[in-house]
Amino acid sequence: MESGEFELGTDGPSAILVGVDDTVTGLRAAAYTAGLARRQRARVIAVYVAPMAGMALVSSAGPAVLAAENEAHEEIAKDLAARADTMARDLGISVTFIAAHGDPYHEITRIAGETRADAIVVGASLQAGHRLMGSLAVRLVRAGKWPVTVVP
Repeated sequence: MESGEFELGTDGPSAILVGVDDTVTGLRAAAYTAGLARRQRARVIAVYVAPMAGMALVSSAGPAVLAAENEAHEEIAKDLAARADTMARDLGISVTFIAAHGDPYHEITRIAGETRADAIVVGASLQAGHRLMGSLAVRLVRAGKWPVTVVP
């Protein structure tokens, strides 16, 4: 094959992992990924990561707060899974929804490796502190293992 010649079957990603949550940018990332997957005929792995409990564990109300937090994250995951199913049906794409608990960076990179994702899409962080400490998107780009698209 000559240099620069198109090679059938190797142009574009075949599996795209998208980090989703219930934020505006997380939902935009999901919509962008769905369109990309439809055009590229790629499968989508939609990943929602519920963060680990924070200070609730050390307060006297810890167990009650932790239970409420877990219930809220389960509801978010159910809603996102239903949205993923609807999007898959409407666009005729393959979507696998995975809910995980832990650090978003570690869970997304772990799942991307396990599912052999070719690319990762995430929404831009809306938290001001991430400009100083580094957002999930910055950490994924610095890892240098996948092409990363950040959706505003």
